[in-house]
Amino acid sequence: MPPSLRHHGAAIAFLHTAAVHIDTFDALARELAPGLALTHAVREDLLAATEKAGGLTAAVSLRTQEALLALAEGGARVVVCTCSTLGPAAEAAAQEAEIPVMRIDRPMADAAVRAGRVIGVCAALAPTLAPTRALIENSAARAGRDVRVREFLFDDVWAAFREGRLDDYYGGIAGRLADAARNVDVLVLAQASMAPAAERCGTLAVPLLSSPRIGFAEAARIAGVRA
Repeated sequence: MPPSLRHHGAAIAFLHTAAVHIDTFDALARELAPGLALTHAVREDLLAATEKAGGLTAAVSLRTQEALLALAEGGARVVVCTCSTLGPAAEAAAQEAEIPVMRIDRPMADAAVRAGRVIGVCAALAPTLAPTRALIENSAARAGRDVRVREFLFDDVWAAFREGRLDDYYGGIAGRLADAARNVDVLVLAQASMAPAAERCGTLAVPLLSSPRIGFAEAARIAGVRA
């Protein structure tokens, strides 16, 4: 069922597919926008259904849009989908909502196309690659830039995330980023859950972008706070 339509009183409402993201965005709020009220809805079932289907289906997209629109009706100034795999559903919901609805990775994609022409996309979940590639190509088209996307899939570490072995998950990603950074101009971590790996990989030859901080700053701006 979608989140309650009751008034939640938060400036930013987040839709997550894993509870681990709550602490991430609460910490960003404390650092970048103290006092900004947040609310969180966690829908693990949406990502599980997408994994089972091998991609975002029309049915899961509809359920995601319903959840996002319900959060919008609760009084938020902006609603944010933090799951990149469900990102296309967030942009569909934005066409129906009376307030801004954004995907957490759009600001990262915009930054990536400004940073270089060859963009490496790293993901730990296969269904995330296609929507992230499409997002980056869309951002490039909007900016009038020509880009080439290279994909890097680290799917053998996803089980560690699912089982709560986060040190193994972050370490498994971090250990591969140096190789992925070869022959690209910029690397992006396609999933918000991958962001802590950036702190463990050492110095890379190219910029490494992740979505939580960049996306939160944009959401806060939309909500009327300069992060």
